[in-house]
Amino acid sequence: MNVVFLKDVPNVAKAGEVKNVPDGYARNYLIPNNLAAPATAKVISQMEAQARAHEKKQAQMEAEYRQTAEQLSKMNLIIKAKVGAKNRLFGSITGADIAKELEATAGLVVDKRKIELSEPIRELGAFDVTVKLYKDINAKLKVTVKNLEEN
Repeated sequence: MNVVFLKDVPNVAKAGEVKNVPDGYARNYLIPNNLAAPATAKVISQMEAQARAHEKKQAQMEAEYRQTAEQLSKMNLIIKAKVGAKNRLFGSITGADIAKELEATAGLVVDKRKIELSEPIRELGAFDVTVKLYKDINAKLKVTVKNLEEN
């Protein structure tokens, strides 16, 4: 029996695939558990329409992320922090701090886990930070750490 898989089934097929499986397996397991549907022309056309809609949505998201990456690349984020002896910071600046400052100054919401720092920033100066936005879309953000008491 030909079926269209609605969900991934390990070692059998991925969602959206059309595959020939034994009749009993399809009738007794796949179809009752909503893992697959009989491969009729109507079901196949619905799956193709869903795939096209998904591709369109992915392309739109990718365009938005590229625009955000371009915005981030042009930006110089200034973070002010308390400084102790030898221009060392009290505490450190992490991805969470950078994400919070991005949201406050530019209105950009970036997940703190997407900000890649080899180690937290612990001194004054300018740093290049990589922001991993989407699959292969990365942005270089320039972060400048200044003394809180300076104007």
